[in-house]
Amino acid sequence: MKVFYQYKELNVAKNKYPAKSIGLVPTMGALHEGHITLVKRALEDNDLVLVSIFVNPTQFDNKNDLKNYPKTLESDLTKLQTLGGNVWVYAPEADDLYNNKIEPRVYNFGKLETTMEGAHREGHFQGVATVVQKLFEALQPTVAYFGEKDYQQLQIITALVRQENIPVVIVSCPIIRHEDGLAMSSRNKRLNIKERAMAPVIYETLQKAVALKDIHSPPQIESWITEFFALQPEFDLEYFSIADIQTLEKVSALNGSKTRAFIAIKLGGVRLIDNIKF
Repeated sequence: MKVFYQYKELNVAKNKYPAKSIGLVPTMGALHEGHITLVKRALEDNDLVLVSIFVNPTQFDNKNDLKNYPKTLESDLTKLQTLGGNVWVYAPEADDLYNNKIEPRVYNFGKLETTMEGAHREGHFQGVATVVQKLFEALQPTVAYFGEKDYQQLQIITALVRQENIPVVIVSCPIIRHEDGLAMSSRNKRLNIKERAMAPVIYETLQKAVALKDIHSPPQIESWITEFFALQPEFDLEYFSIADIQTLEKVSALNGSKTRAFIAIKLGGVRLIDNIKF
């Protein structure tokens, strides 16, 4: 494993390495088994795997959220080292990646970025698209891997690649869960013992929603979810949406359409998201 903190150093090394295929796994660090699964998949598919570890400031609309985001670089490197294989890590400071101009670019993703996460995190996807495009331009991967837990982000990046004609294949990978069903997330580390014990209710509720789909309409299910969490004072529901998997627009009836249920909720001040196939 090689670790680079500056793009120039990585670029020099990369130009000397004759890789036919380069897989990129972009992360913000605080690596868990979900990230490791992406890296393992990339190792199966490519000659060289690049893992970026960078907490991107332009995608945070809340300064406290940025400040509190877990940073565990030493532990992250240890986890990646144990994988073996040809893994290079790019862990820059913001000025290195943004070339001393830390601000988002402007994109038009239409309704994809104004619903769900976009409605609750102003400017979030502009920042996400900016940093991902910068990574694509700098590292020039042939394939990039993203988890489906951040499903809306996955759709935004797919749209970005299409709009900007970026020659990279986007591979989506299934959500990785703890044994109790909670979706793996770096934010889980911020939950205290009591909150962590309660958190599996999120996935349990998604499963109940799926079980109701044959006898209730999407709006009825959404109402039930809202009422359920209104009776759970520890949880603060931001949204629950049953939406088309391509447009992410809410559906009023299933009618054989391909849909997912999406949820964002706060537990003890920690914001968690999840989704499930419908």
